[in-house]
Amino acid sequence: MATVRDLRDRIRSLKNTQQITKAMKQVAAAKIRRAEIAQRQARPYADAMFGMLHDLMEAVGVVDHPFLKAGNAAAPKGVILMTADKGLAGAFNSNVIRLGEQLARKDGAVRWYAVGNKARSAANRFSQTTDGFSVALSAGPKLENARQVAAKVTDDFVAGAISEIVLVQSKLVSMTTQRPESRTLIPIVAEKRETGSGPRAEVEFAPSPEAVLTKLLPKYLEFTLFSAMLETDAGFFAAQLIAMSNATENAGKLIDELTLQMNKARQAAITKEILEIVGGAEALTG
Repeated sequence: MATVRDLRDRIRSLKNTQQITKAMKQVAAAKIRRAEIAQRQARPYADAMFGMLHDLMEAVGVVDHPFLKAGNAAAPKGVILMTADKGLAGAFNSNVIRLGEQLARKDGAVRWYAVGNKARSAANRFSQTTDGFSVALSAGPKLENARQVAAKVTDDFVAGAISEIVLVQSKLVSMTTQRPESRTLIPIVAEKRETGSGPRAEVEFAPSPEAVLTKLLPKYLEFTLFSAMLETDAGFFAAQLIAMSNATENAGKLIDELTLQMNKARQAAITKEILEIVGGAEALTG
């Protein structure tokens, strides 16, 4: 049975841990606001660019661009594994890594492109093909990081080193839900629009739809990765906020339980001492 001193030390340690988790909760709450604002500001540009991309793909005849062609079927699949740089966010990073592992087991050979320190550590453990390419999510401007990743995967795809480009990331559904997902970025397949959705404005492109589409496709890949980085940031802070809130509450419950045990142990020790004193006094008088 733990002594009063042991229980007091455990309570002191838990209180220190609770202060740390409470501070991390406040930091995550402050950072998630900025991350959500950045994500909302990027959304209108993304919607406009994706709409223009599909309009162009419907308007053009034939465009000689690698992004619209199938890759080298004999090459491994290129997977961009995107996680946060840090942990202490529940299962946020591990869910994305697990989805990447399932994708690798299903499709065989995979070439990894790690975005985030946790993704880099996971890619180094995997037995599939990797060239050691990695980018820290929080190192430098995210737009520059997105351009660096896009340039690397584009060069490998055009050279035939990979057959396609797949992004594995965590989608921010809500503050309490972050769902890992995978989607194929390259080659791009035109989506069919729903019929009967009302009249659409006629768009003219200069100098030609083919020329505009050729310039837009690299920007599409860069901004898709940039948007995914913003979403990963927001999802990480949301998951960390929940994890630190739960840790703070659990620490408080443990402190209450240990305080009750300490009081019982102290009362038992006091009662034992009183009984020994009374027993000794009676022995002397007898």
